[in-house]
Formats: sequence, C-alpha cells, structure tokens
Amino acid sequence: MKSKFLLLGLALGQALGLSALADDWPQWLGAKRDGVWRETGILKKFPEDGPKVNWRVPIGGGYAGPAVANGRVYVTDRQLAKDATNPDNQFARGHIPGSERVICLDEKTGRQLWMHEYDCGYTVSYPAGPRTTPTVDGDRVYTLGAEGNLLCLNADSGKVLWQKDFKTEYGVKTPVWGFAAHPLVRGGHLICLARGDGSTVVCYDKLSGKEVWRSLTAKEPGYCPPTLIHAGGVEQLIIWHPESLNSLNPDTGEVYWSEPFRVRSGLSIPTPRQLGNRLFITAFYNGSMMMNLDPDKPGATLAWKSKRASEKNTKELHSIMPTPFFEDNHIYGVCSYGQLRCLRAATGERVWEDLTATRGGVEARWANAFLVKHEDRFFLFNELGNLLIARLSPKGYEELDKAHLIEPTGRAAGRDVVWSHPAFANRNVLVRNDKEIASFSLAK
Repeated sequence: MKSKFLLLGLALGQALGLSALADDWPQWLGAKRDGVWRETGILKKFPEDGPKVNWRVPIGGGYAGPAVANGRVYVTDRQLAKDATNPDNQFARGHIPGSERVICLDEKTGRQLWMHEYDCGYTVSYPAGPRTTPTVDGDRVYTLGAEGNLLCLNADSGKVLWQKDFKTEYGVKTPVWGFAAHPLVRGGHLICLARGDGSTVVCYDKLSGKEVWRSLTAKEPGYCPPTLIHAGGVEQLIIWHPESLNSLNPDTGEVYWSEPFRVRSGLSIPTPRQLGNRLFITAFYNGSMMMNLDPDKPGATLAWKSKRASEKNTKELHSIMPTPFFEDNHIYGVCSYGQLRCLRAATGERVWEDLTATRGGVEARWANAFLVKHEDRFFLFNELGNLLIARLSPKGYEELDKAHLIEPTGRAAGRDVVWSHPAFANRNVLVRNDKEIASFSLAK
C-alpha cells in the first residue's frame, strides 16, 4: 500500500513539475521579450504526419502575432468595408475604409470569448492589417493598430478602459508602413513609439492612460519596439529610430547616450539584442551596428558598423524584419535576401550563411524566418508557413525537422508569404495568416 502511495506521489510530483514549467507568451518575443521559449516537455521531432492540430479559427488580415496569457489568446485583425479592396500594388497608399478588431479566444478550444471592433480607415502601404502583438499585463491587454489607435482593454471582457489616437494626440501622419512598435509595459507604465516633435517615444500611466513623459524628436519614428536592457548599473530604455540609437532613463525619458545611425526609408525594425556589454542592431539597407556598453555607467561607444549601405551586396547582417539572436559571442539572423547568417560579434565577420531556412534554398528579396531559441535548438517559422527545428552554431546550420503549419496568404515581391511572428505557449505553437489563426501541439 505504501508503495502505491509513493508511486502516486511521484506521478503527481512529475505532473505538477511539468505544469510549473509551462509558460505563457503574453507579449512580443515572449514572457521576457527575448525570443527564448523556456518550457520543458517539448518534442524534438515532429510526428510523421505533423504536429497535432488543436484548432483553427477564421480571422481577417494582419501581420500582428498572437499573445497568450491566462488561458486566453489575443490577436488583432482588419476587416475591409463592404465593396472595399486592397490595392494590387502593396506599396500604394490611399484611403481604404474598414475596421480593426481585437479578438479574444479560449486557448484550449479557439472559441471566441469576446471581440472589440472600431472604425479604422487605412492609409498605410502594405495594408493587410495591424502590425503589433498585443501586450497582456495582468487583467489588461494593450493593443496598437496600424493607424495609431492605442487601446487598453479589460482582458476578461474586452471593455475599453482608455484609448489614444496618436495622429490626433500628437498632430502627426501615419508612417508609411503604419505604427508597428510593440508596446512595452514597465512597472506602472506603458511605453510606445508615437511620432512628432519631442514625442517619438511616449510613456503613459498604464492604468489611467495619463501621459507621464515624452522624449526624442525624429523625422520618422521607425518600427522598432522599445527595449529594456541592464547595463552600467542601471536599467536603460533603448529606442532605435531611423536617425540614431538612443538610451533613455525609463523613469523620466532623459537621454543617457545616443549614437547616430541613419537608415534608409525609415527601416529601423528588428529588436536590439544585448549580450553582456554589447548591444547589436541591424537594418535592411544600412546593415549592422555594434555598441560597447560602459560597465560602470549608462554610456556606450561604437564597436563597429557596416560601411556599405546596400540591400544586395552585403557583408554583415542586413535584416528587414526578423529579430536576430545573440549568444556565445555569435549573432544569428536572416539577411536581406533570405540568407540565414552567423557573424562574429567582436568584428561582424561572417562565419557562414545558408538559404535553406527561409525559402528552401531560393534567394528572394525580404525572404523571412523568425528565430526562437528552445534549449539547445531553435524553432524557425518561415514565410512559407513552415516550422523548422534546427541547431545553429558557429559550425553551421543543421536542420533537424520541418512541418508545414499554415498557408502563406499575403502578397509581397510577387510571391505569397506569411509574415507574422508565432507564439509558443503551454507546449503549443500558435500561428496566423490573413485568413485564420491555428494552434498546434508541440508537447513531447
């Protein structure tokens, strides 16, 4: 009898241990905003017929990835008005009537729990839908639409608690590719990229929506999310806009340091990555820049940066969208035409490149894959809708397995793509395109 209780206790202990290591994905790049999936009990290879489909639910267009928190999935989309159509030329800008929606689904079943919809005519290039992943913080969810509608909603009911319209609030126009910087919660504050004279970055009280501070002036705000780092003995808020890389005091907006880095077409997009006392950024045309962070105070000096502004003739890393990964003094990321590359962090020297991960070996402008680290390997979700398991090391790219999850339904550069970052939560992966959102089990 005693042995039965012992076995039962061990089984319960293992179950509770596994449960404790399950994790949500409540914001851009996950719980710690760093692109690392920390759950245990994850498969090493896919089943022969692919990962189990938990559910599929129809939704509208958008580039915004889902967020997962407290048993719910939050995603935003776009609904065209009756008789309205998106232009054949994705770069074209006009006025397209329609609405944006914030949708909340049950994580286990995909059943819709609530939906909030608001009128939102689009003036952006590439008008498929919203760009930013919702940010879930306790009983609130924050969303930012492509035209600058910032919402704070009750996470349980979808009730709007407060809202802002950046264009009205700051007297600005929508950037070419919309407002796309994922909102950041820090303590009692919400930090966003807006636009305008002295208001490139704005900090709000997260509960009331009252403005706390505003900072920086740039002709364009860019699309790079506000990022927190720890260096020089303090927490620093990193804001990268198309004119410079900046470090701010997150409490006041005061500038600690700034390094000029002008990028073409306003394309400051990928999240800055820190490793120790180094900070790395990458842009499509202008390439890479590495900063040495002062270990004793909030300051930085230039370590190296790309000398050639080119989209095709590249040496270091010229990334259009995906956030690179920085570990063991090496950088892994996707370059301008889909080349997965490894660089030496100290110099920017290229160690290797491989075209397999993005479009199966075919070079294409803006070819894309998103990198998420899990234990000793990576999950890469590419623009074909494939999820790959691979090892990335200075020795090269080693693909371990691949599964097709969702169809590429968006149009870019004359081809079909899916350009939405997945969420990895509670041993599942959630992906979306312009027609559906789907959940798949990745449990061992």
